[in-house]
Amino acid sequence: MNQDQVQMLWPEHRQVSPSLYQPPKGYHLRTFHPSDSPNYFRLMEQVGWPGWDDAKLRPWLYRILPDGWFMLVEEKTSDIVATCMATHDPTWQVPFCGEVGWTAAHPAHRGKGLGTVVVGAVMARFIEAGYTRIHLYTEEWRYAALKMYLKLGFVPYLDPPQSIDQWQRICSELDWPFTPDKWVDSLE
Repeated sequence: MNQDQVQMLWPEHRQVSPSLYQPPKGYHLRTFHPSDSPNYFRLMEQVGWPGWDDAKLRPWLYRILPDGWFMLVEEKTSDIVATCMATHDPTWQVPFCGEVGWTAAHPAHRGKGLGTVVVGAVMARFIEAGYTRIHLYTEEWRYAALKMYLKLGFVPYLDPPQSIDQWQRICSELDWPFTPDKWVDSLE
């Protein structure tokens, strides 16, 4: 985890409403096809993560759950405009853990709830596969993403202890209730 990143956890028994991953009119949701790679690399460049190519993608492909990489496609252009991966992320503490990975939405399509659609699909896939420990990382300055994750029901992970100050700043910036007593401070 980078110093400017924060970690969030999905509460163990929370379910996902199918309405969360219903795309808005003009878009359709599907899983990754091998021919998507060039469009995916372009999307990642457009959202500020340059350098994606087959070599950078390869290690992630080994971790993605079957049918766990979602693409939101604009019907008019067939362009991939949002994406998210359900990746297996075992640790010594939690060997059956999932990570919400590489959530991205094209800047021209933001504000339409597309991130919620792909993350909702990933969460439904994790739950379908039996995962109960699911987490994600994001940068503390990605306020739109942080607010989306909080609205979906993710909670801040408060370890190390200095992350309490970090989350207090984030909550203030987002005008979100600062309630550390309801957040998680242990992965066990």
